[in-house]
Amino acid sequence: MEHLTKQTFQEKVFNYELNKEWKFEGKLPCLIDFYADWCAPCKMVAPVLEELAKEYDGKINIYKVNTEEQGELSQAFGIQSIPSILFCPAEGQPQMAAGALPKESFKKAIDDILLGKN
Repeated sequence: MEHLTKQTFQEKVFNYELNKEWKFEGKLPCLIDFYADWCAPCKMVAPVLEELAKEYDGKINIYKVNTEEQGELSQAFGIQSIPSILFCPAEGQPQMAAGALPKESFKKAIDDILLGKN
């Protein structure tokens, strides 16, 4: 799973300095985990995301953003609590979910929001 910096985020997800309106830069839909190393719920989510990355390999990308290291990115998205999960479909607006979701909830959100299987 790739950890994004401000630069790679702007290349692969959304260049918020160039565009006021949402414009997805990626090829595959993606899920972004905004987390911190000291956050216990984030640690619970990490292995679930590892499993999902394998299960959905080639269909979606899963990225991580360390809110401690990437403060500007976190501010740009108004991250108040962690973990916060940003679901970015290839078309349409992104959706944010807060908190440690169970695996089934992640799968439902991936299928509905990212893969349009609803």
